[in-house]
Amino acid sequence: MISETLKKPLACWRGKERYNGTTVECLTIIFESGGCSWARCRMCSYRFEKFPDRSCEGLARHLHAQLSWVRSQFSLDEVAMIKVFTSGSFFDPAEVPPAFLAEAAAAFRGKIVITETRPEYINRETLERFVAEIDNGTHATPLYCAIGLETSSDPIREKCINKGFSFADFTAAAHTAHAAGAGVKAYLLFKPLFLTEAEAVADMRSSFADLTGRVEMVSMNPCTVQKRTELELYWRQGAYRPPYLWSVLSLLKDAPMEVTCDPLGGGQKRGPHNCGTCDYEIVRGIRDYSLTADRDLIGALLDTECACKAEWEYVLAREQPYCMPLTR
Repeated sequence: MISETLKKPLACWRGKERYNGTTVECLTIIFESGGCSWARCRMCSYRFEKFPDRSCEGLARHLHAQLSWVRSQFSLDEVAMIKVFTSGSFFDPAEVPPAFLAEAAAAFRGKIVITETRPEYINRETLERFVAEIDNGTHATPLYCAIGLETSSDPIREKCINKGFSFADFTAAAHTAHAAGAGVKAYLLFKPLFLTEAEAVADMRSSFADLTGRVEMVSMNPCTVQKRTELELYWRQGAYRPPYLWSVLSLLKDAPMEVTCDPLGGGQKRGPHNCGTCDYEIVRGIRDYSLTADRDLIGALLDTECACKAEWEYVLAREQPYCMPLTR
């Protein structure tokens, strides 16, 4: 018998998300799971977040206790969307037991559910079952598989990120998800390790173009330096600088599709930042844009006058590949 013990997830909060041209109430849940089966990405510290009892029964009890806590603290009737994260992949059976998938689907029935997963765990039969269990006819697409593609460039994904799959693997997984009745959300990482600012901008522009028509949602994540990562080692040595917020604005302004962006750590030394003077307003504006898709807002922010804009333009023009960054 499953215990009714309550256990707070790693994080859980309510907010708003843009969906199909409107703003909806959203509940985001980060479950402590069995841990990422890959756990080798250069910039990711989430691999350290895992429950020590990795038996199927132990994980099921632990996840059930977290879901029970969520249901005790939040009224699911008040939200239209639920975003589910773990340390790795929600559809990895070694990380999230299949029995808990059924329990979560029953709890989230009638919602738009976005779940993060690596492409190798996108199985048509599993997705079809999950879609059938959450679908009550309210939404045309009740499930979206969120995949950390990071970039459409295989060399960058392999050498700078060490992600462990190819763009072909991603496109095959997206095809499987669509065939199962699910949508696809792609996460892109702006400025991974070893790229100059200009190379990172060019990579994002190429990735936007390559994703056009392949996915329903795109989210760009400006890189943040997380603790206990390989990226942090280079950053501490002065060999990596997080991206400029000016670059984030330029990419959002010219993107060929709607791209959401939440610059975590924005304005801080470990996160995307400019000079410290203009950062706050820009970060707030980017978050507002993710809810409104107002390109005029991005254009106005890009026109902001600040002395550091000349520095950013100089870095774009002069920073050389595979050298130390020109600024911190």
